[in-house]
Order: sequence, then C-alpha cells, then structure tokens
Amino acid sequence: MLEFTKRIDNKIGLHLRAAGEFVKVAAQFRSEVTVHNGDRSANGKSILGLAGLAAARGAFVRVVVEGPDEEAAQRALANLFEQNFHEE
Repeated sequence: MLEFTKRIDNKIGLHLRAAGEFVKVAAQFRSEVTVHNGDRSANGKSILGLAGLAAARGAFVRVVVEGPDEEAAQRALANLFEQNFHEE
C-alpha cells in the first residue's frame, strides 16, 4: 500500500471534469485507489464518488493506492495533481 497527500490547486477543485480526469488515469491500473478528504472517502475510479468529496481548491486530499501496479499508479496520479488535472 502506498499513499500520498496533495493539495488541489486547480481553480474550482475536484469537480466533475477533474474527477473524470482522475478516473481516466486511475482506470489504467489494476490497483485499488481510494481518495480521502477529511472524514469522507471515495473510490478513485468513481467520478460521482470523487465529486461527492466536495474537495475545493486548497483542500488537501490523501490518495491511497493498493495493488500489483501501485507504484506506477501512484506516480501517474500524483503527476495529475501537479498538472492541475490538465485544466491550466
């Protein structure tokens, strides 16, 4: 199991479009992905689940990746945060 914490820096947070980008990357891997925002958590492969986290700009989310390709999944997902979900 690997995990990392990232700040959401895109303009409007983890909304449907950003969640869709996250799911697109997460779905490329066999590992399970869980995203936590405060006391809420969601399956990282569910657009609606991620949007339901209500993670606004400036929020810190914790991403937990567990499975056979967890290292590659962690790198790809962390990179997505650094690229602001391809929005800017």
